[in-house]
Parts: sequence; structure tokens; C-alpha cells
Amino acid sequence: MERCSWAERTRDRLRGLLGRDGLARGEAMAFPRCGAVHTVGMRFPIDVAFLGRDGRPVRLARAVPPGRLLVWGGFRARTTVEAAAGWLPPAADKRP
Repeated sequence: MERCSWAERTRDRLRGLLGRDGLARGEAMAFPRCGAVHTVGMRFPIDVAFLGRDGRPVRLARAVPPGRLLVWGGFRARTTVEAAAGWLPPAADKRP
């Protein structure tokens, strides 16, 4: 990931990726204190990484299409990172 915006303010969290036509390669948006997302109103599919307290992935959701009401990371998810579909490499599914 080359560039990651952090949605810390309420206004930034509410807007998220809405209104964008896509994300540049290597660009993402992170949402601290967030364990679930929706893609209602979005214009493009996204990959979502739900991270635990230690910053490690607890769940990955690939190519989530626009219009989904809820994508949940589970009870351990604390931060959510969203990027354009295809961002998550296949190796991300393998745990050490």
C-alpha cells in the first residue's frame, strides 16, 4: 500500500469512499474503531481487510460489490481498510 488515508473525523467516516469513481492503484482508506462497513451508494467494488488490535487481519472480504448493506469483520475487528477490488494479494489468505 503506497497511500492510506485515515478517516478519523466523523465527517470523513460518514463519507468514506462515497462519491468516488474509484481508487488509484496503491491507495486505500482506513477506518479506526470500525468492525463493519456497507457499500450502499458506492460506484465500484472494494476489497476490505478487517484488522484486530494487533494490526493483523482477522477477516478479508474480496470484491465486495456496491449496494451491500453490511459486511462484518467479526467481534475481533477493530480497524477496517478499504481499497479497490484486486488489492488483496492471494497470499494474504495464508496465515504464518
